[in-house]
Amino acid sequence: MENVGDPGDDTHFERRIGRRDVTHWRTAAGRRLASGHQSIANRIGAHRTLVATLAVGGSIAVAATIGAARIYDGVTGRDGVASLDRPALKLAKTLRSPALNASAAAIARGFGPVSMPILTVAAATTLAVRQRAVSPVTLLVAAGAGSLAMTVAGKDIIHRNRPHRRDAVAPYEKSPSFPSGHTLNATTILGTLAYLLALREKRNGPQAAIIGAAAATSVTVGLSRVLLGAHWLTDVAVGWVTGTGWLAILITSHRLYLTSKSDEM
Repeated sequence: MENVGDPGDDTHFERRIGRRDVTHWRTAAGRRLASGHQSIANRIGAHRTLVATLAVGGSIAVAATIGAARIYDGVTGRDGVASLDRPALKLAKTLRSPALNASAAAIARGFGPVSMPILTVAAATTLAVRQRAVSPVTLLVAAGAGSLAMTVAGKDIIHRNRPHRRDAVAPYEKSPSFPSGHTLNATTILGTLAYLLALREKRNGPQAAIIGAAAATSVTVGLSRVLLGAHWLTDVAVGWVTGTGWLAILITSHRLYLTSKSDEM
């Protein structure tokens, strides 16, 4: 029976990615988490519990980003970071060409602060209409909002200068360099979208292709930022790491949601 206040019906979601049933929890900790989530869902509804879980997870992700930024701030003056960033920028400069620069600039526009929200809203709306459910909207909006909050928090704390303009390709960025918002947003939003699309596929081949394409795009977006001299390599690396961490929270929250919906059937 559908819980009161739960819009839409997600029971038509596939439950497997590869051979893995996403509603099956292999560890004792996972089973306890799913049981606690189910208890709350029984009282307030599965979708409201999903929203609450994402809010808590988002707060943890932002707090972790702030902590990582402070640790990063304490080591930026050491040779360990400089030994990564400057050689990477030097290599990027040797690889530049008019065609490659133009491609990287197009990627920057496609995954920038204007295009990514449009992509997120369009993808969320399309999935919601096709699946007749609101959870894809909830998940993708949370992905975008969380990654934006993590980006803003990191930039406000570090205020790291970007590579000098003489080492960069126009148009030049004005905001602080750390972390790479393009990379963090692409990792989180494309990863979430790939996860939702993979759940709609019954065959392993298309699932692997969707997930692989999202991962490859995230890597390409990050490397393009280094190529243009818009970010240091460590800005991009932190974007990948924090984006992957937030993505893991998003997927876990949705798995808990699907588990609670499955138990209603």
